[in-house]
Amino acid sequence: MAGAGDRVRRRRVFYIPGYDPFHPRRYRELYRKEGAEQARISGYSLRLSPGQRGERYGWHVAFAGDGGAAEAEVEVLVWSDIVAASMGQSIAATYWQLLKTVRVYVGSGAIFRLLRLRKGPAIAALYPIGVLIGQAGLAIAAGLAALALVRRAVAALWPLAPVAAPASLGLGLGAGAGIALLRWFRRHDNRIFAWYLMHDFAFTASAGGAVPDPLRPRLRAFADRVAEALGEDWDEVLVVGHSSGAHLAVTVLADLIRRGGVPEGGAALGFLSLGQVVPMVSSLPGGEDLRRDLAFLSQRGELTWVDVTAPGDGCAYALCDPVAVSGVATAAKRWPLVVSAAFTQTLSPERLRALRWRFFRLHFQYLCAFDRPGDYDYFRITAGPMTLAARYRGRAPSQSRIERAVARFGRAG
Repeated sequence: MAGAGDRVRRRRVFYIPGYDPFHPRRYRELYRKEGAEQARISGYSLRLSPGQRGERYGWHVAFAGDGGAAEAEVEVLVWSDIVAASMGQSIAATYWQLLKTVRVYVGSGAIFRLLRLRKGPAIAALYPIGVLIGQAGLAIAAGLAALALVRRAVAALWPLAPVAAPASLGLGLGAGAGIALLRWFRRHDNRIFAWYLMHDFAFTASAGGAVPDPLRPRLRAFADRVAEALGEDWDEVLVVGHSSGAHLAVTVLADLIRRGGVPEGGAALGFLSLGQVVPMVSSLPGGEDLRRDLAFLSQRGELTWVDVTAPGDGCAYALCDPVAVSGVATAAKRWPLVVSAAFTQTLSPERLRALRWRFFRLHFQYLCAFDRPGDYDYFRITAGPMTLAARYRGRAPSQSRIERAVARFGRAG
């Protein structure tokens, strides 16, 4: 699998997105655009064509280079409909979500432990809370201003009116002005992402760290899809989880292995976690199942698990070993291999300057082209002739990785 040969290597790739309400075609377009750029920079060939999976959403990739040829069938494991449903909340419901989310993270002490680990993701969690509270304050101020204006106007034009008449009219118009301003903030959230992030963290906290009920059957279906592929003729089956999709992939793969879904002598099984935010879930009291899955997966020989983050990504727990920081590492731990995408080395100074304040774009850099590529290349990993195990065989973990446990819970069984 690791080198030259006339045989075309075949890979099945399953991509689990993070909390994203949009159609999965955006991932195909991102792969097409960024893959073409990376191929140009790195000197290999990458061609996309439609997938052959019927109702399942994906695409086909043909790769030539690195002394061999390969092809991959990529499929997005879709849960955007669940995300969209969780975001379809009224203004009042969103503020109620805010209060419940604060109670979960502050009441459990999780937010204080997370701040000791990496400040960036914890600040990202506090950011929408602060913004929404600020917007509520502005809405109240706008409502009070409208109320005062109406009272003065009515008093001047209608001096003999009962006091209750201008008061009720002013209250109604003031409330309407405040609500209209909040609706305007929500409609223009595509620039600051405060409402989006609030729904994201609220969804994570909705079950106290456990898998939310709407997601449970979907994750079982994902495990079925991966098991089906492992029974087919592939050289490698690779599961990629990005952002919150990384901890969902942990649950999927742990379920798959426990049920005996990895046949002996079949395709190699790889797991690539990118920009993970595992501690946001595993540090919560209800994250017991995830902690157990992390401990289980970290010891298994059925797969190769490589975890890639970068300190330049303020939305991820960069170089934090997701098993160790969750407090469930044992002497039998073998995964994940924690490596850095090293944005300061793999992106030119010009590129870094262009991305400096684009925090969400940096969070997606793992799926994009690097103009100074190192040993991490998303397109070589997902479409090239080497398996994940072969590519990272002998690779030492990042020396600056963080392994101190922040969870206050006991070891998972």
